[in-house]
Amino acid sequence: MAHELISHPFFQRLRGIKQLGLTSLVYPGACHTRFQHALGAMHLMNQAVEVLRHKGHEVNEFELEAAECAMLLHDIGHSPFSHALEFSIVPQLSHEDISAAMMYQLNSELNGRLSLAIAIFEDSYHKKFLHKLVSSQLDVDRLDYLRRDSFFSGVAEGAIGVERIIKMLDVVDNDVVVESKGMHSVEKFLIARRLMYWQVYLHKTVIAAEQLLVNIFNRAKQLSSQGETLFGAEALQFFLTHDLTREEIRKEENLYKFSTLADSDVDGAIKMWSLHPDKVLSKLCKKLTARHLPKIEISDSKFSGERVQEATLKAKKLLGLNDEEVAYFVQTDTLVNKAYSLTGDTIKILDKTGGLQNIYTASDMLSAAAFLHDTTKHFLCYPKELLQQE
Repeated sequence: MAHELISHPFFQRLRGIKQLGLTSLVYPGACHTRFQHALGAMHLMNQAVEVLRHKGHEVNEFELEAAECAMLLHDIGHSPFSHALEFSIVPQLSHEDISAAMMYQLNSELNGRLSLAIAIFEDSYHKKFLHKLVSSQLDVDRLDYLRRDSFFSGVAEGAIGVERIIKMLDVVDNDVVVESKGMHSVEKFLIARRLMYWQVYLHKTVIAAEQLLVNIFNRAKQLSSQGETLFGAEALQFFLTHDLTREEIRKEENLYKFSTLADSDVDGAIKMWSLHPDKVLSKLCKKLTARHLPKIEISDSKFSGERVQEATLKAKKLLGLNDEEVAYFVQTDTLVNKAYSLTGDTIKILDKTGGLQNIYTASDMLSAAAFLHDTTKHFLCYPKELLQQE
């Protein structure tokens, strides 16, 4: 069944969606795709299940196939440029929501053969450990993307011992645990993930580029809502003028419209929109195509209203913008680096006596406050031209 899914248009579209959105503007090698990640995650799922089987845990061929398919399809609902436009193409719906809708559509086309995969994906199957391999604080999704993103970006801090971690997996009380011999590999995994967030996923220049892209799309939707017909593929024009609900995205015709969208559709539209008579849309598009990214300041504390107002007034004067227009050029928001959670779905270490311990308390490396709470930073984005006026 995996071959049928891979050959389907829903899955083939992932060839045209970069795993890390606009990160290649900072790390030129980071041009790998969601297609590659999905295949890699499915491969790791196969390896993990085989390890558990070898340790005496029963997983039949139907369950193995279903777990592999759940992993193969876990990211199928990503928008162009992945997380960058996640809530811009289809506002209010995450890629998980759209992935689920696509999985139900595929299940219908496959006469119910994906039902078990969906049950594992949604955590309604009685073998809960299979879902933990799909989605948890130590799942094969994270194992694949950390190593893959580290390799293609060239950021060595993300390199982890995937094979070692998988070999140390076990199941206790229907939950995935890690043998004590693998604890140091998991420590490195958690540290690597945290470092990759600051150095790659939340790199300030990447954030600046993504803000520009989101503002372009927001302006395009604003103009479209006023009756403008913007250049773009038919599917792109549809999503510029429609904010679909959870029920509407599940309609077959809407899912197939969504499945035709790729990074290239947005790239092509932005090049044409740079010539649009609307000065806001054209300025934003020209900045992104020329990589003239906004200046971004990062702070541990929230920027004062006076600081934001100062940047806003300068941008209005310098670029000749009104109050509505300047909002596309000056923004302030937060960045959150999610630390290890001590509640709910924790990573458990299995000691030699059969006892279980939360890795946070078992480890002498994860006692820093950074691993106890999410770290929040604040940013202020504004045109670089303002610096030339100072």
